[in-house]
Amino acid sequence: MTMQLDIDKDLDALTLIVVATFDHPVEEVWDLYADPRKLERWWGPPTYPATVVEHDLTAGGTVHYYMTSPEGEQHHGRWDVLDVDAPTSFSILDKFADADGNPADGMPEATMRLSIAGTSGGAQMTAVTTYASREALEQVLAMGMEEGLRTSMAQMDGVLAGA
Repeated sequence: MTMQLDIDKDLDALTLIVVATFDHPVEEVWDLYADPRKLERWWGPPTYPATVVEHDLTAGGTVHYYMTSPEGEQHHGRWDVLDVDAPTSFSILDKFADADGNPADGMPEATMRLSIAGTSGGAQMTAVTTYASREALEQVLAMGMEEGLRTSMAQMDGVLAGA
């Protein structure tokens, strides 16, 4: 079985909800986020590979990364880690950033709560991302967030398979 992926956007609730099921155990799915080398292999669409600059997935920690466009442009982001309950959940503030990892002014921020639960055949991951306003959610959707998530997360199976 390959990963099943559903993405639901709710403009009234200001949320983007991603549910993915895997035929791998919870700990292996957790490592997709907890291991920066694995995170680099799937975070970002295939044409925008990610490089993790800093990775501290502990409460109060920061994850700083950038994605490189086909033209060589770098697009930075950061997560401010709010809480962690390894290997089943974490919460972050998700922000656009500058090259030094500082939050970018005027760009949307969101809170994401990720949880991973065991299933009879593997694990189910649910990520609920909440934006401060409808305009912020519409802005990231207009930037291609949904398609970016689909193409990024489609790479997770390959990482889990050790490809």
